[in-house]
Amino acid sequence: MDNKIIPSIILAVGFIGGVALLGNQLSDGVNSFLNKDRVVTVKGLSEKEVKANHVIWPISFQEMGNDLVQAYDTLEKNQAMVIEFLKKGGIDATEISVAAPKVNDTLANSFQNDAPKYRYILTQVITISSDKVDIVRKLIETQRELLKNGVPLSSNYDYLTNYSYTGLNEIKPAMVEDATKNAKAAAQKFADDSGSKLGKIRKANQGVFTISNRDENTPYVKNVRVVTTVEYYLND
Repeated sequence: MDNKIIPSIILAVGFIGGVALLGNQLSDGVNSFLNKDRVVTVKGLSEKEVKANHVIWPISFQEMGNDLVQAYDTLEKNQAMVIEFLKKGGIDATEISVAAPKVNDTLANSFQNDAPKYRYILTQVITISSDKVDIVRKLIETQRELLKNGVPLSSNYDYLTNYSYTGLNEIKPAMVEDATKNAKAAAQKFADDSGSKLGKIRKANQGVFTISNRDENTPYVKNVRVVTTVEYYLND
């Protein structure tokens, strides 16, 4: 009789221990689940001003006339003056590209009622692509010398000067670190205000880097910007 009771007691104790262990595991799981739901999402901003390190500067000018050969000869002379101006100013020949001239025969325009003063309008574009941003800026300021020498420079929205910054990979790590620190500071402030402790990162998104002009008057100064989004656990 006694031999039958002992195994039953052991089984009962084992069952009770299993229930207790299962209860603890469930309790830990519930607490863990609740803690995972307690998160705060914050954003961190990092901005940096940089100078453009590359410029594309198109120079356009025109020549008009009724004699195509004569107009083209004048265009070539003006082209030579522009290239000489650039080289004297510090631009290498490898940084200069000359496009084929565009020829507009105004008599070919069937929608034109009045006879044009000049039959041919020739447009020439010389493009400078250079990392010498400061030199190009100085040449842009002094290009009036070409006007004094008779080169009819034209203003055309199709040929705008473009400044760019190509050193993003060099400043990226430091900016991401700065943005992440700013996000953590915001999360810490939230945790302090809510009486919580800031936990580990649950999820993070670096965000997209953007490069824009600082303002309209200084397109050669760029504003680099990145926003990181980070989720932190909040603990009791």
